[in-house]
Amino acid sequence: MAQGTGSINSDYKDWEWSADAGERARLLQSPSVETVPKSGESQGNGLGATSALGAVFIVVNAALGAGLLNFPAAFSMAGGVAAGIALQMCMLIFIIGGLVILAYCSQASNERTYQEVVWAVCGKVPGVLCEVAIAVYTFGTCIAFLIIIGDQEDKIIAALVTEPEEAGNSHWYTDRKFTISITAFLLILPLSIPKEIGFQKYASSLSVIGTWYVTAVIIIKYIWPDKELMPVEIPTSPSTWTAVFNAMPTICFGFQCHVSSVPVFNSMKQPEVKTWGVVVTAAMVIALFVYTGTGVCGFLTFGAGVEQDVLLSYPSNDIPVALARAFIILCVLTSYPILHFCGRAVLEGLWLRYTGVTVEEDVVRERRRRLLQTISWFLLTLLLALFIPDIGKVISVIGGLAACFIFVFPGLCLIQAKLSEIQETRAISWWAQVSYGVFMVTLGAFIFGQTTANAIFVDLTA
Repeated sequence: MAQGTGSINSDYKDWEWSADAGERARLLQSPSVETVPKSGESQGNGLGATSALGAVFIVVNAALGAGLLNFPAAFSMAGGVAAGIALQMCMLIFIIGGLVILAYCSQASNERTYQEVVWAVCGKVPGVLCEVAIAVYTFGTCIAFLIIIGDQEDKIIAALVTEPEEAGNSHWYTDRKFTISITAFLLILPLSIPKEIGFQKYASSLSVIGTWYVTAVIIIKYIWPDKELMPVEIPTSPSTWTAVFNAMPTICFGFQCHVSSVPVFNSMKQPEVKTWGVVVTAAMVIALFVYTGTGVCGFLTFGAGVEQDVLLSYPSNDIPVALARAFIILCVLTSYPILHFCGRAVLEGLWLRYTGVTVEEDVVRERRRRLLQTISWFLLTLLLALFIPDIGKVISVIGGLAACFIFVFPGLCLIQAKLSEIQETRAISWWAQVSYGVFMVTLGAFIFGQTTANAIFVDLTA
């Protein structure tokens, strides 16, 4: 594995461990463009600055995001509150288990990022597949972000532009494709081109506030509902036993923070697996309360008629909800460049590894290649966002990839780590851990196959 001392981001201080925007970008950085050599980052040398409490909030911040808006619809697809909560609780056990496995394998391999752990423990082929999956996942998430912008702008414009219901044609400047395009070209593209994105670190607090505000609004609107907000029908059980699986992509997409977890673990003052188990358990319980509160209250407010983006179900002239839409737009505007940077870094690493060129040798062409990658990425995501109607269809696809990060790769790492141990006799605990790894790989492969097939043959062909 190439380990260059150069970097896409040359200033290491830009990536100090805190819950900011620059933090998130470093979490997905490719091993071929690593910022600091590992010799200066060994565990236990006192460089880790993140406390256990700080790690809890970083993991929570990494887990909470755009998937929040899709949870009420996921509860509806699952068949009600009981089915949705039960599915979350069952999956949460394995979600936490995957995070602990990654920390264990990180210590065993002495690697500091998700894809490096997979490369070191599982080998070249799974390592390349992991990096490709990260690139595809971040690409799909960028599409979802642009769709969310369009959804919120539609409602905000509808509140600002009063048109009689008989009017058959709307103005060109209120057209969804125009508003998404103009926002993307004027705001998102300029933020995506720079070589470094440390300047976005101050946007993190706004994103956190926006996420919690949306949850608070949805819960308050359920407790004190407006008279016009009446649920159409509230399902109490799934229509078929397979309907429960339709909620899995949203849950996986919402709780996926595993790619970020390995660097967070290594940034702790005392990176110990037992301590990490407590950290991720606390973080996932907090995320569970946020997602469950949003999902349950949003679902009970609108019932089976809830939109894939729950904010679309509220009236356009609702002021607290309009503020929530503005928060979401601002969050997405700052999150798109970060996710794009992560995907671009992985693609850059794959390119450098494929060509065998180090970062120092390729400085001249880096700017040209970065511009080409950024513009191609931006135009493709924008084009797809203009013709995909809602975030549910995107999440149904990338939710399957999230299942790979949560179940498949951690399961493979656990199996390979245990098989590499030299033991004369295999204890029962050894067989139990290998069996657990096999089960995680099987479960992740099932979720990925089921959700991807459902998205292709049902959602995308509808």
